Amino acid sequence: MGHDISGYNNAGEEIAYARFSMGNYNSTILYRLLDANDFYAGVSGNGRSTTFSTEQMEKALKAYKEFFRTGDSLSGIDLLGMDQKQILKFILNCLAAAQKENSVKVYFG
Repeated sequence: MGHDISGYNNAGEEIAYARFSMGNYNSTILYRLLDANDFYAGVSGNGRSTTFSTEQMEKALKAYKEFFRTGDSLSGIDLLGMDQKQILKFILNCLAAAQKENSVKVYFG
């Protein structure tokens, strides 16, 4: 059991991935930043997916910066912890896909 969260472009290719063990509370941070608490099922995601717009992913990045107090600069990414890095990488990859294709699909497993 654990949280396997994947982002997909419009072609169905995986463009982002985040993995948290079932006991890792940091998984809830990603759910919260994505405003996706309905997809959280305790020890894993609920097995459903949803589509996020560019605006929603921009909002998630803004929330990330506020939560981790990184400000407008992402230059300090190497100073972040492993989970913080994977959360940021996930959001940035999904945002890039959404900006290119107007949306990104995220699966919560």
